[in-house]
Amino acid sequence: MITPKFFIETLKGHGIDFFTGVPDSLLKNICAYIQDNLDAKHNIITANEGGAVGLAAGHYLATGQIPVVYMQNSGEGNTINPLASLTDKDVYSIPLLLLIGWRGKPGVHDEPQHVKQGKVTLPLLETMGIPYAVLSKDEVEAGMQIQTAVEYMQTHKEAYALVVEKDTFEAYSLQSKLESSLALAREQAIQTVAGALGEKDVIVSTTGMISRELFEYRAGKGEGHERDFLTVGSMGHASQIALGIALEKNDRRVWCFDGDGAAIMHMGSMAIVASKKPENFIHVIFNNGAHDSVGGQPTVGLQIDFPAIAEAVGYENTLSVASIEELKVALSQINYLNGPVLLEVKVKKGNRKDLGRPTTTPQQNKDALMDFLCRE
Repeated sequence: MITPKFFIETLKGHGIDFFTGVPDSLLKNICAYIQDNLDAKHNIITANEGGAVGLAAGHYLATGQIPVVYMQNSGEGNTINPLASLTDKDVYSIPLLLLIGWRGKPGVHDEPQHVKQGKVTLPLLETMGIPYAVLSKDEVEAGMQIQTAVEYMQTHKEAYALVVEKDTFEAYSLQSKLESSLALAREQAIQTVAGALGEKDVIVSTTGMISRELFEYRAGKGEGHERDFLTVGSMGHASQIALGIALEKNDRRVWCFDGDGAAIMHMGSMAIVASKKPENFIHVIFNNGAHDSVGGQPTVGLQIDFPAIAEAVGYENTLSVASIEELKVALSQINYLNGPVLLEVKVKKGNRKDLGRPTTTPQQNKDALMDFLCRE
């Protein structure tokens, strides 16, 4: 394995010191090192990966220096438009280094949402004409790969990708952790909300810890999972899935269990929810100010006012809570409120170490939910 310090110092030796993107579990060690060792001007966690490409392009235009955009391979889709219509050699010809975590690599066991992404990671780069190398776990060879990448970007003014496999970087723990006075655990909040739902209510939960904790709650109570759609991938799109259900099943309340990072990633979706005025839609954002599932890197979730944003785009009612007592009161109020409703639940970072994963397949989850939605 290579050390995060070696990787970053090698890039700095080539004049590369600006980083932006969305954190990834395979890149958590390098992202943590960047967070601890670069200032806020030189490391910016963006709302989504496409936005990171735009930010990187602006940095290059202002400085002439090559930027780095880091992401999980699931974020490649978000980058296709700006890579093809902004930075490509046929448009503005802007060089940038893509650092891509390779989840779901063929032959390596991974969660179902990563299988297809793993298969198309390299073909997508090839289709877009972006040269790449799978980053070596040997520092000497990795240094040579970086040299090749830099020379290519400088000569051709184009993007180059370094694809990162599991266990490429040595372990590094984030030191600059944000202090928080929040005491409510997300899992307890999820259990409280799920326990307050009516028999016909359904939940669409976002990817990551929220879906895992919801699944464990049902399993622990001996309940089935037919009332929950576990959005194991598609970060940022849970609210639109929930909206699609709510508009067709207006006799049921539809709850979207969202995270702050996911809500921010495609925040424009809130405006669409509001514009359709679904009275049966409750949007719950569990806000801990972090990308908890991929290493705890910060979001701007606790620096912004989700209820004010929701109110501004047209949600009928908004609430914000930070304790179990406040949450129980809010849930009782929601029974008498027209939607769309935005409920922000401020929670502390972290999860229990023995948290499991869904044991049903996505197809089984889909079929069970559709059968449930067909019932009177």
